[in-house]
Amino acid sequence: MGGTRAAAEEIEVAGHTVRLSSPDRVIFPKRGFTKADVFHYYLGVGDGIMRALGDRPTTLQRFPDGVEGEMFFQKRVPTRGVPPWVRTAEISFPSGRKAAELCPADLAHVAWAAQMGTIVFHPWPVRAADVDRPDELRVDLDPQPGTDFAHAATAAGELRAILDELGVTGWPKTSGGRGVHVYLRIQPRWSFVEVRRATIALARELGRRRPDLVTTAWWKEERGERVFVDFNQMARDRTIACAYSLRANARATVSTPVTWDELPDVDPDDFDLRTVPQRLAEQGDPHAGIDDAGWDITPLLEWAERDAAAGEGDMPYPPDHPKMPGEPKRVQPSKDRDRPR
Repeated sequence: MGGTRAAAEEIEVAGHTVRLSSPDRVIFPKRGFTKADVFHYYLGVGDGIMRALGDRPTTLQRFPDGVEGEMFFQKRVPTRGVPPWVRTAEISFPSGRKAAELCPADLAHVAWAAQMGTIVFHPWPVRAADVDRPDELRVDLDPQPGTDFAHAATAAGELRAILDELGVTGWPKTSGGRGVHVYLRIQPRWSFVEVRRATIALARELGRRRPDLVTTAWWKEERGERVFVDFNQMARDRTIACAYSLRANARATVSTPVTWDELPDVDPDDFDLRTVPQRLAEQGDPHAGIDDAGWDITPLLEWAERDAAAGEGDMPYPPDHPKMPGEPKRVQPSKDRDRPR
């Protein structure tokens, strides 16, 4: 005989009533974490995740039957069955099509998304007030085969030195996997194209300083055993799991803000659904000051102009983007018949 299912609950969150159905459904089988565990995790990190998500159009990565079941990305809030208080923001895809994405105005929005089976939150690097001008420059340090988190952390330390020279604060976090993300809060004055160019310039400077450790090569065959700076995470409609988002892996890890001093010594697997709320409560949010000031990225755009003059222009866009002005061919180097041998 099957056991009886736990009854749905109604929970007050940020002045709204959010329904939690099937609270005992297992979402992370290896750890035994349930839908209620996920729901209450997000309530437990409320201050931190709202700092990461507040007023940002957000793509939801949903796993209604748990992380071993079907997954899909939801970019449009349904037109039916949505509480009247749920806010959205209209964003434009590279194709020119538009969508009304969830735009969390308070923690109830996060709780509602968790009720819908959302595990991972992917906010755009913009705010609802101006969805075409990023206020967040994201550096994604992605270890390639043969490298690991320690290499990414070392690369992040090298990046910190460059940021110190530029007079700007970087805010590091674990990816929840083997990578490291470093965010810069910038003035929302530039387009996605310009902010991506600035990111490429910063990545190239990092690669020049540590060519043994860091690569900006878009094609995997050219990366070697190095940490790839994924500059295309700043292309329109490309997003990264936010600070305090769970990741859809067996361990239920969390993309966790850390201090620069902590970064070389942490084990990203130690940050999970169980440990992060307690860490946040006891130590506070290392990203608490991230919104204090927006930086002027003009120095990076000047580096981009310098690089272009030296023959290092734009880089390939993701394959789902339309061909962009000034973009090189999207042809794998080993298959490029026109490339000098």
